[in-house]
Order: sequence, then C-alpha cells, then structure tokens
Amino acid sequence: MDQDGPQYADGQVRHTTPARLIRELDKAEALRLVATVSLGRIVFTQHALPAVRPVNHVVEDGDIVVRIHDDSALASLVAPVDVPGVVVAYEADAIDPDTHLGWSVVVTGYASPVSDADEADRYAELLRPWVAQPMTGALRIHPDLVTGFWLEAEAEAEAEAEAARPAPAPWGRS
Repeated sequence: MDQDGPQYADGQVRHTTPARLIRELDKAEALRLVATVSLGRIVFTQHALPAVRPVNHVVEDGDIVVRIHDDSALASLVAPVDVPGVVVAYEADAIDPDTHLGWSVVVTGYASPVSDADEADRYAELLRPWVAQPMTGALRIHPDLVTGFWLEAEAEAEAEAEAARPAPAPWGRS
C-alpha cells in the first residue's frame, strides 16, 4: 500500500502531517539561527501600508544588516531626528516544505542607515547584491523584540525529553 494518508469512504486519500510540536526559541538561539541563513524578509511601512521585501543579510553583534540602493523603498526609510530609527520587522526561516520541520524567527526593532563609510564598504563586501543594481548603503536593524519557534516532530521532542530525564536510582539506593 503506497498511499500517503488514510483513504476515506469517498475514495479520496487525504494527506496527513505527523504531529508537530512548537518549541519557543530564546533570543540568543533565535539570532544564532538567523545567522545561519542569508535570506530574509523585511517588513516596513510604505505610503502608510505594510510592505515586504526579500533581502540578504548578515548578523553582526546581535544586529541584522541588509544592503540597500539609493532608489529603493528601503533607502527612503528615514526616522525623525529624535528617535533611534524606523520600526521594522525582519523574518527569516528554514522550514522544509515536505516535512514541515524547521524554524522561524521574527525580529522587531529599529532600522537606521549605516552612516560610517568604512563600515558600509565592509558590508558591501559581505553582502553580495542579487540584482544588477549597485548597492549604495546598508541598513542596520537593532532587535528590540525577538520571537521564534522550532517545529519538531513529536517523536523527536519526546526522545529529547527522555534523554534529559535523570536516570532512575538503582534498586536499594535512594
């Protein structure tokens, strides 16, 4: 029998996903995972509406840095002088589309342009553009709120919990 799910009275086979558990990530683990991938999505406000752009990034000293070019929507993110930046969200993940296992992290914080020319040049070397436009700057996102979760198979979570339990005391001892 090579069906991927139960067959119902109407003859249809409905695919089922094995049980999944969601494990919340702490901030350090979440940022460590974001650093393992190069692609994410930045969410910002454009013309009073939410906008999303895929971008590549690096994580450095707990901040997320993305490259921008002069005529992009991201280059227009300018904060008033008396605030630390423009509020944005940044999402990165690695979830397998077949097994539905993996992780997802959302970072919310203030984005501001990297103003130091040497530092911007260094990011220009670290972050290769994906489009044929010259990248002229970098945007640093300082995380204020970091949330994330890991989707794991129920059996894996049970095995981890079992491994973490202390061994029972031998008979006759307490």
